[in-house]
Amino acid sequence: MKKFLIVRLSSLGDIIHTLPAYNALRKNFPEAKITWLVEEKGRQILDLVPGIDHVVAFQLKGKSPFSIQFWKDTRKLLKSIKDREQTAIDFQGLVKSSVLCFLSRAKKRIGFNRENLREKTASWFYTETPEKIDERSHVISKNLKLLDILGIHEEKYEFPLIIPIEQQDRINILLTGLGYSKNKKIVLLNVGAAWDTKLWPVDKWTELIDGLLKARNDIFPILLWGTEREKKIADEVRMRTEAVSVPLLSIQEAITLINQADLVVSGDSFALQAACALSRPVVGIFGPTNPKRNGPFNSWDKVVFHEIECSYCYKRTCSKLLCLEKTTPEETAYLSLQALKENE
Repeated sequence: MKKFLIVRLSSLGDIIHTLPAYNALRKNFPEAKITWLVEEKGRQILDLVPGIDHVVAFQLKGKSPFSIQFWKDTRKLLKSIKDREQTAIDFQGLVKSSVLCFLSRAKKRIGFNRENLREKTASWFYTETPEKIDERSHVISKNLKLLDILGIHEEKYEFPLIIPIEQQDRINILLTGLGYSKNKKIVLLNVGAAWDTKLWPVDKWTELIDGLLKARNDIFPILLWGTEREKKIADEVRMRTEAVSVPLLSIQEAITLINQADLVVSGDSFALQAACALSRPVVGIFGPTNPKRNGPFNSWDKVVFHEIECSYCYKRTCSKLLCLEKTTPEETAYLSLQALKENE
């Protein structure tokens, strides 16, 4: 029996972007045993994915390497992934992920070409790599190209996500409690992002919501957030507008809410990637990252982006942030209304 170890540890959006590659692997090897190594936070996504035989979730971050517990957890982790007969596939492409592939003792370890790696040292731990992949292509296509070594040549983006009925029921109860009625259009506005350079300011969110509500009286704007910092942004926007804000949601609850939305407006973040995977209409607001590589891919999706001299810098902090400054609430509202109309 064929055995595979997928290594895609984080982030949440990148785990979503790896699902089509997993799906292609499962389709081509229906009888194989597939294990997925992921950081604990990502388990909630993988629990919605059928066909994964074993999810190995771990959390070493924040634990002192000088503690007994750290080494106990590390030994347990390595024991759970060790299998010389498996093929390890590193979709993360970092030194830590490639080292974990190596420590799994897999005889065959597949990773990206050295030229496609941010941390070039990672290539030392692979036994096979494909030819250099064009970085101008979408990251989902890049992940699929890694399977060429296994004789899998897939171009279709398929996301095997199944949302349980009970999860949908919980979100329906939540929506009712927020004042939602079925004659309204849910516009989910994700105010959060992991990087400072992906965060849209409060003033722009406020102007966008005001513009949408002036244009249509059937819009039900909901603010989505995931951290205490993002909650403060959501609270300020809520106080200035007629939008409502959700309580803190689990990852699965957030995915379920996204699936209920008529439109998702978001920066380059997990919420945007999940919405695209679920084929929900989106308007993506992009600054330092490339929307052609990281952004929406469905024909009906919209992108707010202005290319400038320093575009595609992928910096997490910036003193000027001209790229996001150029994105306006007016153009975002226009594209949002267009997306809603096209999907009615």
